[in-house]
Amino acid sequence: MAAVPAATRWRLLLVLSAAGLGVTGAPQPPNIVLLLMDDMGWGDLGVYGEPSRETPNLDRMAAEGMLFPNFYTANPLCSPSRAALLTGRLPIRSGFYTTNGHARNAYTPQEIVGGIPDSELLLPELLKEAGYTSKIVGKWHLGHRSQFHPLKHGFDEWFGSPNCHFGPYDNKARPNIPVYRDREMVGRFYEEFPINLRTGEANLTQIYLQEALDFIKRQQAAHRPFFLHWAIDATHAPVYASRPFLGTSQRGRYGDAVREIDDSVGKILHLLRDLSIAENTFVFFTSDNGAALISAPRQGGSNGPFLCGKQTTFEGGMREPAIAWWPGHIPAGQVTHQLGSIMDLFTTSLSLAGLEPPRDRAIDGLDLLPTMLQGRLTDRPIFYYRGNTLMAVTLGQYKAHFWTWTNSWEEFRQGVDFCPGQNVSGVTTHSQEEHTKLPLVFHLGRDPGERFPLSIASTEYLDALRRITPVVRQHQEALVPGQPQLNVCNRAVMNWAPPGCEKLGKCLMPPESVPEKCSWPH
Repeated sequence: MAAVPAATRWRLLLVLSAAGLGVTGAPQPPNIVLLLMDDMGWGDLGVYGEPSRETPNLDRMAAEGMLFPNFYTANPLCSPSRAALLTGRLPIRSGFYTTNGHARNAYTPQEIVGGIPDSELLLPELLKEAGYTSKIVGKWHLGHRSQFHPLKHGFDEWFGSPNCHFGPYDNKARPNIPVYRDREMVGRFYEEFPINLRTGEANLTQIYLQEALDFIKRQQAAHRPFFLHWAIDATHAPVYASRPFLGTSQRGRYGDAVREIDDSVGKILHLLRDLSIAENTFVFFTSDNGAALISAPRQGGSNGPFLCGKQTTFEGGMREPAIAWWPGHIPAGQVTHQLGSIMDLFTTSLSLAGLEPPRDRAIDGLDLLPTMLQGRLTDRPIFYYRGNTLMAVTLGQYKAHFWTWTNSWEEFRQGVDFCPGQNVSGVTTHSQEEHTKLPLVFHLGRDPGERFPLSIASTEYLDALRRITPVVRQHQEALVPGQPQLNVCNRAVMNWAPPGCEKLGKCLMPPESVPEKCSWPH
């Protein structure tokens, strides 16, 4: 079902946010800029307490807008969280999970057969109803085969890659990942778009910045509302930065990448002001999942006081930095204790455009405008999924774990550690431990590091469970999982011959098609 216009709602929003209606009818809806980082942790920004204070532009953005200390992703891994942002739905509803194993993380490497289903309605598709032009810059990660490309799902423009920037490969056993402009590739990582693994030098963030600035200028000149999804990946290992930023951070190469991102965000906000469209542009900054502590400290970030990191459903894997900025509408210097979710960006963006969410499917995202404009708080649960399994839920200050697992003993003994230096007995387990009958419950206000579970004999524990249990039961009884998209792999579907490869002489011969069950170790 297509989104339904809600002009009355938009006019009411303008009144609430102290914007004039004008004398010539309804105003143009605000531009929307979603800045999505890759593997950036809660503790990576100065405003969240990072001691080297190397993010002045993001810190200023928070001072001029609203900080969300309690903002969550929908999954502790990249592809499912990106699907959740653009659909407003838990990944298990859209099919971005696997049934190849219990509670296994899965994503879209280039041998994956699946991707975002046609049945899902993505944010840029719906924004067309309100006249928006949409562009994605950076990593797509919702399927690389042609039927899954972003221009097939509502985006008007794309510059970036369908997969992560892993490599380099020999173009025989595996092809290097292509970089696209719109429908056709314009090169490959480590070839036309070099990344020096030894030094960490790459110019990609500067290229992605210029794409964003050019798009904003063109849309402003055309007087069209726009949606910019700036999904860059410099903080995902292998971490990179351009030459002017290499060696400038006290935090090493990862800090160099963060400094370049901060500088780029500053330039985007500066352009919005220079074009006199800052007060008509909503900007939100966040990350797709927690910092990858397995890559830290040289290639990974900080999750602040929280337990573990990417790949886990402890707070370090799921809680994200988040800043909302809309001068003249969001009061400056605000900190909200609203529990927020990456899925809320879908519903909030539709509300900004004067549109209602689709009514023919479950939508998990909330409209955060009442929080950002009026300081209103809404009680809501946060569900922590890992693959096909509900691992935990937070309601208010209480978090209940129904399953705990970091990764297998076998992986851990080989040096794969998602929680370095953070062993908590009975919590950071290396076997899948079930707690569905007696959940582990933590008070996140007193114990944000999830180190001290409440006593199951305490009144506080019983009271917390009385609130949480019916919410979980209602969720599970109503849940209709989508068809899993991340079960089947096939080397023949990798990026051997993307559209446009013939113009560049970059087409490669695929191997024989052999579909097989994907292996997801954790």
